[in-house]
Amino acid sequence: MIDSPLIKRAKRRERNKSMVDLNLVSLIDIFTILIFFLLANASDVDVLPSSKAFKLPESTSTQDPKETVVVVVSDQEITVQGTKVATVSEVMSGSDEIIAPLRAELEQIASRQLIRQEGKDGAHKVVTIMGDKDIPYRLLRKVMVTCAQANYSEISFAVQRKKG
Repeated sequence: MIDSPLIKRAKRRERNKSMVDLNLVSLIDIFTILIFFLLANASDVDVLPSSKAFKLPESTSTQDPKETVVVVVSDQEITVQGTKVATVSEVMSGSDEIIAPLRAELEQIASRQLIRQEGKDGAHKVVTIMGDKDIPYRLLRKVMVTCAQANYSEISFAVQRKKG
């Protein structure tokens, strides 16, 4: 008996048929759970902006940084959240204790945060100052006084954790 080409093809397909069936539904479920896990835990990382232009002072503190408004004071300029607000030469040449552009920027950021935090009781303003360890105390004092005048009740300093 001669088999037709269709019967031969059906026999060949039956003979070459793999016995393993992949169940992709369970793999998709695993990947979905993995993606949600990674997305949920990605926001828990608090990283302060780093700059190679200045060196932070060292400390033995073990407290992790909180997410706050960051004021960066380098030897050339003062920035708030990455926005340049003043140059160090202008601030040091002035006799005023308050840095007006810094205060204006801090108050603007605080007003945006209050809108987001409406309904939270006892919300206080927190700022972190990242300053080179060699900046003059007079400049650091002006920055701290300006932060206090802008009603930031908690002022922290970013430091480099000592090794060992």
